[in-house]
Amino acid sequence: MSGGAPKGQGADAATGLPFAFSHCEALVRAGDPDRFLASRFAPAEMRPHLDALHAFSLTVARVREAASNPMAGEIRLQWWRDALQGEARGDVRANPVAAALEDAIVRRRLSRQPFVDLIDARVFDLYDDPMPSLNDLEGYCGETASALFRLAALILCDGTEPGGAAAAGHAGVAYGITGLLRALPWHARSGQVYLPADVLARHGVTREDIVTGRGGPGLRGAAADLRAQARRHLAAYEEARGTISPAARPAFLPMALVGGWLAEMELPGYDPLASVVATPRWRRAWRLWRGARSW
Repeated sequence: MSGGAPKGQGADAATGLPFAFSHCEALVRAGDPDRFLASRFAPAEMRPHLDALHAFSLTVARVREAASNPMAGEIRLQWWRDALQGEARGDVRANPVAAALEDAIVRRRLSRQPFVDLIDARVFDLYDDPMPSLNDLEGYCGETASALFRLAALILCDGTEPGGAAAAGHAGVAYGITGLLRALPWHARSGQVYLPADVLARHGVTREDIVTGRGGPGLRGAAADLRAQARRHLAAYEEARGTISPAARPAFLPMALVGGWLAEMELPGYDPLASVVATPRWRRAWRLWRGARSW
């Protein structure tokens, strides 16, 4: 159960939070290195709570992998809902991610509802149904990626209004769609299809074409449409960047990577089901550094 902590690693009053924060840092460093690198540009005192936020997101995103079936995944997600709402059985602080996240929510005065909404959106991950429409995909990205940008901005502004609400919305959709396109080869092998059914139908592509690896020109056309949509949101984010509080800017640094990823997917010979967009770590770090200096 995701609600339990490893034996001997409970978050007790004396040593729990230091362990919880170091656990979250290690989890994000290994599992979401781009957000980890971006958060190193934030003030040192804010980083533990950013790591807690991103470790929570990573944990609920991995529920499908950890659960033996969708019902088991639903139970794990319900534990997180209960933990956030103070209704979980047992000591929630025994889970290091939950302990660190609770500290972030209380100390940075964060609303709990965006976390619950993120969990609700992740229920989709547990099943093999295709994303119904482009509008549904944008909503999914809004509840997941956009929420992370917004919550990270709130943490950096110590719970006060960071501005940039529209920027966070567009950033999350651009970042989310781009990430899902990059992950398409892995998702297809596990039977997941995040590409919207209406976009696929427009190009004559079925779910079976994707999960069986057939792909073809229709899938390349659908992927091109989604990249164009990601670029529209990226442009809208760039237009709205000026509304973001200076203190909140490090929260949006991962956006410095999106344009490069999209460009790689637009190169001749790119195959959505076979090509891997794996930008070297040094180049991602350089893009983040350049992004930090461009504000």
